[in-house]
This record gives sequence, structure tokens and C-alpha cells, in this order.
Amino acid sequence: MTDSFPRLHARTRRFTLGVPRGFTVAPDGSRAVFLRSRSGTDPVTCLWSIDAASGAERLLVDPATVPGLPGEEDLPAAERARRERVREQAGGVVGYTVDAAVEHAAFALSGRPFTVTLTGEPVVRALDVGAAEAVVDPRIDPGGTRVAFVADRALHLHDLGTGDTTRLLVPETPEVSYGLADFAAAEEMGRTRGFWWSPTGDALLVARVDESPVARWYIADPAHPDRTPAEVRYPAAGTPNAVVGLEIVTLDGGRTPVSWDAGTHEYLATAGWDAHGPLLSVQPRDQREVRTLAVDPESGRTRVLHSETDPVWVENVPGVPARTASGSLVRATDAGGARRLVAGDTVLTGTDLQVREVLGIDGETVLFRASAEPTSVALYSVTPGAEPVRLSPAAGLHSGTSAGGTLVRASQDLGAAPHAVLVTADGTEHPVAGHAADPGHSPAPALHVFGERALHTAVFLPSGHVPGTPLPVLLDPYGGPHAQRVLQARNTHLTSRWFAEQGFAVLVTDGRGSPGRGPEFERAVHGDLAGPVLEDQVAALQAAAAEYPDLDLTRVGIRGWSFGGYLAALAVLRRPDVFHAGIAGAPVTDWSLYDTHYTERYLGQPGEESYRRSSILADAATPPTADAPHRPLMVVHGLADDNVVAAHTLRLSSALLAAGRPHQVLPLSGVTHMTPQEVVAENLLLLQVRFLHEALGT
Repeated sequence: MTDSFPRLHARTRRFTLGVPRGFTVAPDGSRAVFLRSRSGTDPVTCLWSIDAASGAERLLVDPATVPGLPGEEDLPAAERARRERVREQAGGVVGYTVDAAVEHAAFALSGRPFTVTLTGEPVVRALDVGAAEAVVDPRIDPGGTRVAFVADRALHLHDLGTGDTTRLLVPETPEVSYGLADFAAAEEMGRTRGFWWSPTGDALLVARVDESPVARWYIADPAHPDRTPAEVRYPAAGTPNAVVGLEIVTLDGGRTPVSWDAGTHEYLATAGWDAHGPLLSVQPRDQREVRTLAVDPESGRTRVLHSETDPVWVENVPGVPARTASGSLVRATDAGGARRLVAGDTVLTGTDLQVREVLGIDGETVLFRASAEPTSVALYSVTPGAEPVRLSPAAGLHSGTSAGGTLVRASQDLGAAPHAVLVTADGTEHPVAGHAADPGHSPAPALHVFGERALHTAVFLPSGHVPGTPLPVLLDPYGGPHAQRVLQARNTHLTSRWFAEQGFAVLVTDGRGSPGRGPEFERAVHGDLAGPVLEDQVAALQAAAAEYPDLDLTRVGIRGWSFGGYLAALAVLRRPDVFHAGIAGAPVTDWSLYDTHYTERYLGQPGEESYRRSSILADAATPPTADAPHRPLMVVHGLADDNVVAAHTLRLSSALLAAGRPHQVLPLSGVTHMTPQEVVAENLLLLQVRFLHEALGT
């Protein structure tokens, strides 16, 4: 019996299993190491290599053959929490680090550290680290002789030659950790690491995080009243963040604090250690500056290399700041309506590209991702004094890594599953095998640009639609800042296409706040996370109806998750004249309950008018009228969600009930922000379709 799309969507972790990822190219370009599961339904990720000369692949680590490992359900609580924080979609070898020669790798399986040789016959070795449990982020040193890792919030060092394990840095109190990223960094700044080896392997740069100022929140499981609620430290808007510092630690335990004005610049956005020394970037609480600092490893003193400022906010662009071999600082700047790359005093990109990410630097050459138009992200390289060179097709989503003249390019487009290819210095291409499952349909969106704000929109009609037959409409956006749905990538649209096949005309629109359109478009939501995003959804709907006269504007629904869930609830509450039903999954309903770094970037401090404008609790508490009737609303929330806590939905439900507004609440016991449970995920899609058909009378 063939699995339904909802079941397959859940089983394949949204069709990400079996896709090759996490590539590292050896310095001489002779081979690459990568991660991939054995099939599109196998959640256990293995470590592989591919030979650049022949294209032959080789299995390095198969967790199924490593004896004595517990199942994923038996992982220590700390490791499960870490995986949820970085949204890992599979088990097995979910990450690895390599030495400078890419001859040895370190990784963790079920909270235990291992190494493997990457050349010759692969030898997997379990590290005996004594009483340390729940090992997190094992990182091998550049020389391949030691592995540093975090366990029990302490930084440990394991000598591969002697087998000795020492605790380099031990937390002074239960609220302190060494070598871990703080909440704001991991959740909002893209920094999931908390320690970095020096290039010579004789010292480490280590983050110290003190969570004692951060408010304690308690996540209970009402289905198990006998269990103690989980305590989490959550820095909600307007409340204290963790205190983050850095130390330089030598192998014999010598410690040198790194000094910067953390009182005014409390966010440690990035950190690293290259051939020129430690390098970091810091931000003040209002995020209107990114200050790049060089660190003297002997004294710990810092000096300012560059300060990027903006009256609204400065974006943390992934991969920068960084330095070339000659020491030129590579950074991003917003100028001329574009996000641009700069090396030293040389501007590397023009206003025709919106830079998305820096992937690496080889000598003076910078490998980066950028958009010539918002629905695609291409791969480029650039050297100061030359024009950027595109290394991928223009259409689709592309990324990559390179070394020694060998490039590995990972790609997605509308016509195929995500795939990768290794390209040698002479242009020979070797495809990397991909095993993603077949979803059973192609999304085939019609891509449009609607209205005076040039809103990029994907439209899906049922494949059997007969022109002249009215269609109920479903908006399926994310709609918020820092994310896009309208992309030339197959997997992005599979669920929207499935909803279309259930009898809906489906619209997906990226409005103001979404990336790829330039700084002004992104910053248009500053001070108001409700008005602009809702206006853009309505404008796109009206423009689509003019283009597609079969869209029935008397039957319009909207669904979404996280910010999209907020937008769905917002739509039916503020524009019931347009929207007739909504499904809000894990919605943010009160922005004072969301985290500091995200919320304050857009809305400032709680108590400001921007919070009132953006909250939907007052809308929910207002009784419906003949001019603003109530619309059916389903709210779904995981009770174990520690990102958007269930209090958001409970407060929304209380306000709706007080105003006499009937609604449905679907609480998911034991589920966090996104459910990994196959049956739950499948039934959620089926229940949404049933709700929409009933609410819209289809």
C-alpha cells in the first residue's frame, strides 16, 4: 500500500532524508566528506566520502554497525534539547568536525564521542571519556591529536595519544556553562558553537555563559501530572539576557579573559580564530551596530577593526566578518539599496546582487551566495579587483564549499529533489548520489510578481481544475521577516501543492520583511509586525483574483505555523471581511512573551506602542459585530514548545472565550515547536484539510 503524502511528508522529515549535505573538501581537493542517510525514509545519517578523481563514494561511518549504542529515544536530555535547538531532522551522525588535513573526524553518537580516519581503511574509535555524559559538540584540533567537547556544562579535553581526559573549564555555579552558545545566539543569531580551536591547536577560544540573570520558565506536560515541569531559562523581550564572555584557554589550563565593552555590546554574534588571531563581532541590545574586534591572544585585549551602524538595525550576515589570507577584513554593508560584500576598502559586489551568506575564503577568493532576483540564490566567487563569477545556474537555490581547486555544489530547483555535484579543477563533474523519496507529485507553481510593491507570489491550482469553476482560496504563507516561501525550490512547495490537490487555489506570498529584496524592504516591518505583512497578503490575494477569475473571494482561508500561525490568527481577527477561516499553528500572540534578540530588533522594548500594534490579544478580546463578524479559527500548539511557549495559545484562547468567540484548540502533548512524530504530523495535515472544507463550506 502506497503511503499518503501526509504520511510520507512526515516519515521523510519533509523530504530531507537521503539528501547529501554537510560537505568538507580536503585541502588538496582530492576528496570530500559529507553526510547522508541510506534512503529517503532512513532517519539515521551516515558519514561518507567521495573521490574527486573517480567520483567513487565510500561509507566511513554507519551508526547501525557501531555496537552498544542506545536508540535515539534514549538520548540524554541535554542532547535532545540541543538537537531541538538547532532543529536537526535526523539521527545518527548529525554533525562532524575535521582536522586541518581532513584526515580525521570527530563526531557524537547518542551523546558519546567518536573519531574516524578519513583516508585508507576507515577506523571508528570510541573515546573513553570517563564519567562525562551527554557529550556535545566534539571538535578535533587542527593537528588531529586532541578532541575538545562539552559535557555537564564543562569544557573537556581528550588526548587521542594518551587517552587522558581532563576538564579544562568547570562551571562555578549550575547557571554557568563553558563552550556552549547562549539562547539568543543559537536561536536568533545562527551561532550554535561555543568554542573554537586556534590554528596551531595549542589554545581555544571559549564562551562563558552565565544564565543566572535570565528568567526561569517552567514547561509542564499536563498529560503527565506526575512529572516535574522542565525548567528553562528564557530571555523574553525586555528581560535580562545571559551574560556572555570569552576566554582564551591553553592546554595546560592557563586562562586569559577577552575584554570588550560587554556592558554596551552584550550580544556575541560571531567568534572564530584564523591565522591572524581571534576575531569576533558584537552587538548592542538595540542591534544598531555590529562591531568587529580583533583579539590579542596574549593579553585578551581587543581593538576595533570596523563598526557598521544603521538607525534601524544591522543585519548579522552569515559567514562574516572573516579575513583573507592577506588579512583583509571581509564584511557586509548595506549601500545603494543592496546588501554588498567588502574586503578591506574594496567593494566586491554591486547593487545587482543581494548578498545572502559568505561560505568560505580560499586565499583572497571569497565564496558566497547571493540573489540577482528574490526567488533564487546562486553561488558565486569573487577576488578583489575582479567581477563576481557565478558558479551555479542562476535559477534555484545553490550553496557550496571548495578547496584545492575542487568545488562541491549543492542545489535545489523546482524540477528535482535537492542534489549535489563535485566539480574538479578541470571542470569534470561527479554527481553525488541522492536518495530523497519521491513525493508523488511535482509542485509546478505559477510564479508571479503582483502589485506596486512587486510581491512575489506562487499560485497553485488543482491539477484537474476546469476553468470557470469557482475555487475556495487558501493562503499558505510564512509572511514574516527573515524567511521566504516563494523560492525556486521543489521541497518548499510540496505541501502547498498537496493542499491545492484537495480542491483549493493556494497562494503563497513573501511580503515586506522577507529577505532578498534589499534592506529597505526588510526593514519595512520595523515598529509594526502586523500591519505591513497583513496588507501584503491582502494585496496579493486581490491581485491574484484579478489574474485568476475562478478564485472565490467569498471562501478564503489562511494557514501558517509560528510567525505564519500568528499571521493566520491576525488575518481572521483584523480582516474578517477578507478571510473566512484560519489555522494558527504555534502562533506568537503576545510579543512580550517572545525572545529578546528577535522581538526587540523589530519592536524595541515592551511598553512601546509597537507591541500594542503587533499583539492580537486585544483583537481577540473584542466581541464580534455585524461589520466585523467572527470567523472559524483552529489553534494548534505543542505543549512542550520552548520557543513559542504554549502560553501564547492559552492567552489567545482566554481572550477569545471572554469575547464570546468560538474556536478550536488542539493541544499536542509532548510536542515541541515542530512535531517529529510521524502519525501526529500526518494527522495534523488531514485535520487541517477537514477543518478548512467545513469552515469554508466546500
